[in-house]
Amino acid sequence: MTSSPTSGFATRAIHHAYDPQDNEGALTPPLHLTSTFAFETAEAGGEMFAGDRPGHIYSRISNPTCDLLEQRIATLEGAEAGLALSSGMGAITAVLWTLLSPGDEVIVDKTLYGCTFAFMQHGLAKWGVTITHVDMTDPDNLRGMISDKTRVVYFETPANPNMRLVDIAAVSEIAHSAGATVVVDNTYATPYLTRPIEHGADIVLHSATKYLGGHGDVVAGLVVGTLEQITEIRLVGMKDMTGAVMAPFNAMLILRGLKTLALRMDRHCASAQIVAHWLEAHPAVKAIHFPGLESFPQHAVAEGQMDQPGAMIAFEVDGGIDGGIAMMNRLTMIQRAVSLGDAETLIQHPASMTHSTYTPEERAEHGISDGLIRLSVGLEEVADILADLESALSPAMQHAAE
Repeated sequence: MTSSPTSGFATRAIHHAYDPQDNEGALTPPLHLTSTFAFETAEAGGEMFAGDRPGHIYSRISNPTCDLLEQRIATLEGAEAGLALSSGMGAITAVLWTLLSPGDEVIVDKTLYGCTFAFMQHGLAKWGVTITHVDMTDPDNLRGMISDKTRVVYFETPANPNMRLVDIAAVSEIAHSAGATVVVDNTYATPYLTRPIEHGADIVLHSATKYLGGHGDVVAGLVVGTLEQITEIRLVGMKDMTGAVMAPFNAMLILRGLKTLALRMDRHCASAQIVAHWLEAHPAVKAIHFPGLESFPQHAVAEGQMDQPGAMIAFEVDGGIDGGIAMMNRLTMIQRAVSLGDAETLIQHPASMTHSTYTPEERAEHGISDGLIRLSVGLEEVADILADLESALSPAMQHAAE
């Protein structure tokens, strides 16, 4: 191992848990493309199956390339152990299938990523799990709803797509007083900006497809927690219930992405701050949601638990949904695409795209307006991002004045 627990974030992201001299001097960790592993003796194999001896048995359970990634994300999040899965939804489903049983309750925040919402409402609920939505921007709302049937308290912060924040420490204290496990989706912030376990959360998960990979070329998920929690999720939720196993090649791509995460996030965040201030002042923009703005209602929460405010922006333009779609169609450099955290700046319309699993009534109830636009600020020159937005917004402003 060529880094220590006291090494800086970027150092651990590059070096943690790997020594080239253990691998014939290979500076880049080897890619282990194997489904199964040979045992030195029959007895050794039996001991591994019994859990009495460390080692790899079959890549549906563990793989050396995935294992290195799991150690890296665990150290970056400040957790005991990590688990690599095939997608962000694979991570979410493996965690919740492990923690919940029929008759249990999971309390979730008012706003969730569309597929997470669909899994809970159309998946877990069918199997006898009660799904209760609470506006966790006010922790007292949770205090009034939590009960002895609540097994999990689940939220995103910032929330996809409208940027609502949850005070991790306050919510975790309330959840733990009732014996509930706190699960946080940290995809938007990454461990470079927020480490929920430091604020009291129990389990943290990511769509590693986004900032952790950073290049838009891989689909992956990650989970961290205590060794006991992660072992159970590995053997129950991943191995037996979902089979959502990460391919070693994908683990290699995420390991590559982690090496530049700190550099990329600094650039993403610096550009997003400029873009957010610019949009806030633009006459065609009637609402903007970004934690780095002093006008953001939860700006103080952001300052308390985020090292930087991130690079995701939600906003609305004059003309509602039609005006927003027209504006998006006038863009030339910014790409109309879902996902986020890529080098490219991406823009999408949640109501018709990522959050179309909500009914119109559910979107209204959960704070996702039909005219909301989500912008993932990329790594291009910020002047070029602003120029493209200006070219798309100026006609909207002219139309509004007519």
